[in-house]
Amino acid sequence: MDISGTISPTTLDWIQKLVSFETTSRRSNLALIETIRAEMASHTLSPLLVSNAEGTKANLFVTIPAVDGTTAGGVMLAGHTDVVPVDGQVWSSDPFSAHIRDGKLYGRGACDMKAFSGVILAMLPEFLSAPLRKPLHLAFTYDEEVGCHGAGVLLQQLEAQGIHPALCVVGEPTSMRVVTAHKSSHLFRVVVTGVASHSSNTPGGVNAIEYAAKAISFIRSIADEHRAIGPFDPTFEVPFTTANVGVVSGGVAVNTVADLCEFEFEFRTIPGVEPAEMTDRIASYLLGELRTEMQRENRGADIRIIPLGAVPALRPGTGEALRLVRQLTGVTPIGDGAEAEERETSHATSHESTVGYGTEGGLFQLAGIDTVVCGPGSMDQGHTADEYIELSQVNACEDFMRKLIQHLSAG
Repeated sequence: MDISGTISPTTLDWIQKLVSFETTSRRSNLALIETIRAEMASHTLSPLLVSNAEGTKANLFVTIPAVDGTTAGGVMLAGHTDVVPVDGQVWSSDPFSAHIRDGKLYGRGACDMKAFSGVILAMLPEFLSAPLRKPLHLAFTYDEEVGCHGAGVLLQQLEAQGIHPALCVVGEPTSMRVVTAHKSSHLFRVVVTGVASHSSNTPGGVNAIEYAAKAISFIRSIADEHRAIGPFDPTFEVPFTTANVGVVSGGVAVNTVADLCEFEFEFRTIPGVEPAEMTDRIASYLLGELRTEMQRENRGADIRIIPLGAVPALRPGTGEALRLVRQLTGVTPIGDGAEAEERETSHATSHESTVGYGTEGGLFQLAGIDTVVCGPGSMDQGHTADEYIELSQVNACEDFMRKLIQHLSAG
């Protein structure tokens, strides 16, 4: 059933427009950001642009003040502009040209997370015409998919300018349910430098691949340990800290002792497990015991660990952001007083309020902004071939925004 007729045509236009920009993280997002900036300027808004060091990408931030001019506090809606690549995927249609079929809108980023941003942009006139009693802040960031780099840069600029929203809703796809916690994510590259020699004289070289294999095996042993003995958090679908080696490359020929091998790994910690403990344990083995073993063979051998990105965990909360989004989505605790607080605490640690993937929410939370995650679509469709969002989810997001306007306009 096609329900696109119940969705604002402007919303559909904006989602289709945003999908048409190929903003994979390896590319610039400036064309998309300029389109958003121009739209805001047409509504007499003057957004703040915060670029990366190279000037090839930018965050955009804007505040819609309250009717009395207040810009402090209020609610921030946050969405990232970058998407993951489509390399190697087989799509039924052009991934950067949105198509509507059978009640779904297809395109790279449709779900993760351009539909959320499209709804916001379509509703700008409603935001601006409302008698807001509290300000509304809008943030569009770069490089979320490769380590949330843009959000960190944006937060530094907001702090420098004294801008501090009270609450934040990160619009990642959660099927419009409130999410209060997610795991951290930490990415690294390991460079193992050996010594080349002909394979007929293996003692004359140091095999970088073999030592990389030992490092990988050690990382796997830590993952196995967490899986077996915890600690555990049953609110997560995978209730323990995980690790994964996702990329390995090395060697030039089977008859040559490899002098170089690189691999990339990540680990994701549940809230309460300190990432530094994981990092220190891995570094202690790789840069201590394993490096020493290599250099006993040849002092020129070495191992380096290069951090690629870190996304802090979003820790469970029961504050105002959770209460507000529950109210706007229609999921509210029953009862009042101590009973309501008990129910609220229980709900905040249920399977319905945690996700395994990371978001910018952890960074906003560390900056002192009460943060939850809530947005249209399901991450089951994110990053996949023929990525799509149900039009019913877009409709639900529009309803959410209208209720947010009512809340911010209440006396």
